[in-house]
Amino acid sequence: MKVKISLLLMAAMLMVLAACGNQQEGAPKSTAKHIGVMLTDDGLGDQSFNDSSFKGLEKARDELGIEFDYREIAETDTYEKGLTELVKDGNDLVIGVGFSMQEDLEKVAKKYPKKQFLLIDAVSELKNVTSVTFKEEQGSYLAGALAAMTTKSDVIGFVGGVDADVIHRFEKGFQKGAKSVNPKIKILSTYAGTFSDAGKGSKIAKDMIKKKADVLYAAAGYTGVGVLKEAQSQGKYAIGVDSDQYYTAEKAVISSMVKKVDEVVYQFSEQLVKNNQMKSGHVVYDLSNDGIDMAKIRILKNAETLTKKLNGLKQTLLKEEGGAS
Repeated sequence: MKVKISLLLMAAMLMVLAACGNQQEGAPKSTAKHIGVMLTDDGLGDQSFNDSSFKGLEKARDELGIEFDYREIAETDTYEKGLTELVKDGNDLVIGVGFSMQEDLEKVAKKYPKKQFLLIDAVSELKNVTSVTFKEEQGSYLAGALAAMTTKSDVIGFVGGVDADVIHRFEKGFQKGAKSVNPKIKILSTYAGTFSDAGKGSKIAKDMIKKKADVLYAAAGYTGVGVLKEAQSQGKYAIGVDSDQYYTAEKAVISSMVKKVDEVVYQFSEQLVKNNQMKSGHVVYDLSNDGIDMAKIRILKNAETLTKKLNGLKQTLLKEEGGAS
């Protein structure tokens, strides 16, 4: 009798387990959109481009319910490998952050023509790649004007990461803005050859400060962090880039030229969630659509006056250039 009862109990338990198993198999899967992002060489913690991208993904997760994953070059050795992993993991959208990965992203996009890609800071002709660029020269014009309004030595400095078209746009805008305020201003310019060496940024900043530069502007990723901190250590001013970098060097950073990569990532995530697809082609962000701007001016006693002057210059730029193309 005991054996019979035990067998009945065992059979009942097996039926319950089978029912649970069937219920799990038939349970609805997550309908959340999945987004994967490949970060540039510096990875997270660059206090600039990558961190801004990540901030946009976190906002999309919290407000839109997306799920996301990311890869860093330190893990994958090549952009192509990281991007391929993100595709194979089933992400609905794969984002490449930075012009340096264009070639690898296009290789992967050609292999997976039905997958949607977003390339930031470069332009691709592939149909399944949406390209986003910024008019860095507009924001850098304002940065240059601010530097020229702030300097006491009439010598300012620009530090670029690598020799690339996008960094040239930063430099040219900075020079033009500075000379609009003071045609005789001296502008020192150096390219570090890297976005990921804060020590090199610090060395370049030291050299510029020895040459009397007292306001420095760095479009150089993590290398630029070294520039900002060196400016602070020597009692000079600096202008940050990509994100509001005030907290990187609170006694030096008077403002930052902000490329709102976080908002771009969020906006395209929103398109994906709402429409199941994104706007295709080439999308340009600039002053007119709030894709770039100057961060709040801090530290300086005449910050309010300078803010009004920059706002006036901003309106002039918008009239002259006609906004986004």
